[in-house]
Amino acid sequence: MEREEIQKRLKKELDKNRYEHTLGVEFTCQALAMRYGYDLDKADLAGLLHDSAKRFEDPVMLQKCLDRNIPVTAEEERDPSLLHAKLGAWMAEHKYEVDDPEILSAITCHTTGKPGMSLLDKILYVADYIEPR
Repeated sequence: MEREEIQKRLKKELDKNRYEHTLGVEFTCQALAMRYGYDLDKADLAGLLHDSAKRFEDPVMLQKCLDRNIPVTAEEERDPSLLHAKLGAWMAEHKYEVDDPEILSAITCHTTGKPGMSLLDKILYVADYIEPR
């Protein structure tokens, strides 16, 4: 799916503040990618899609993960808002047709991080926290 189509869909699906945050993270990902010599298109797409699952309420997000056999930890069951990263990666792959494992990894760990993070994982993780909004 083309980036412009993804952006249009997200604008309809996310609330105004979440959509503006998403654009801020997307821009910040691009800036960090330029600084560290990473692929701008991959960084852009990861930033654009990182919060695509944030439109769901916590109980809905938990149920969607269970229905899709997305592993849920005890911590995530207690705080389902953490699941937006895993569900977002699933959505990126199955709804928005992203098949790049680096992008999917970055979306999956953008909230919690993980050992051995790739450059894109780190770019998205940091961009989500430092975006201007």
